[in-house]
Amino acid sequence: MRLVIIGQQDFGKAVLDAFLARGDDVLAVFCAPEKDGAKADPLRVAAQEKQITTYQFSSLKSPEAHEAMRQLRPDIGIMAYVLQFAPQDFVNIPRYGTIQYHPSLLPKYRGPSSINWPIIRGEKETGLTIFRPTDGLDEGPIILQQRVAIQEDDTLGSVYFNHLFPLGVQAMLDAADLVVKGQHREVVQDENQASYEGWCRSEEARINWHNHVNDIYNLIRGCNPAPGAWTTLSGKKIQLFDVKKHVFRTFGQVQGKIGEVSQITEESFSVTAQGGQIEVFKLKHQDAKKMNASEFVQSYQITLGTLLNS
Repeated sequence: MRLVIIGQQDFGKAVLDAFLARGDDVLAVFCAPEKDGAKADPLRVAAQEKQITTYQFSSLKSPEAHEAMRQLRPDIGIMAYVLQFAPQDFVNIPRYGTIQYHPSLLPKYRGPSSINWPIIRGEKETGLTIFRPTDGLDEGPIILQQRVAIQEDDTLGSVYFNHLFPLGVQAMLDAADLVVKGQHREVVQDENQASYEGWCRSEEARINWHNHVNDIYNLIRGCNPAPGAWTTLSGKKIQLFDVKKHVFRTFGQVQGKIGEVSQITEESFSVTAQGGQIEVFKLKHQDAKKMNASEFVQSYQITLGTLLNS
């Protein structure tokens, strides 16, 4: 199979390695140019180390990008973690067109933070989709899907690195084979089931301790490790990572006021929210590195009654 890879970062590199490992002919890699001072793109580095032609066009809409793709004459295009807009007249150039990976069960959770939002919303399931890219964001016909359960203690990191990342690499291989062999079926997305969510960034990750403990717990999980759900201590930003949820079952179990540190142990401290407590094990002060709760309690003189403000 003669193919090109359009993508970036670790997922793009893993997809490149997987196609090369089974003997496919990777003609070239298209990846976004790195910004000044940014970390080197793992996909670009891997491609150049393997002496694979590498393009870094500022826009895939440019005539130069289109001409480069036409000159390659690939069987198929493989879009693996792409943040650049790839127009229809670009992705249609390969003989069998182009396929794209998206880490949600389309048409639900279209958009750039599609792993965060299902966890934040308390979903019990997510998944991945391989689809045909169109000029609409994540709106093209579906070729292949796989479902992934979201466990009670799963985080963004565990869902992605344990499931959606490795399954996604294999799904790209499987879908490419189906398309090139003419054995695939394309299913139009059901717009009645569709949803679009934008980026989950710092403002979306702010904790409001007056929200229900279930919602706060899901927010922290869905933002771990990035962007990091946060609150404040004496005006400084505090990001929470490893936590547990404890639900109040009776009035007699209620401890502390909303947003207060209401329990401290040797390895954790707990903050009261509506309906329960969030027990914190790992967190980060804006002026320091990640640390365990016990170290944080000592370093910042946390006591019963310390107030965390959203």
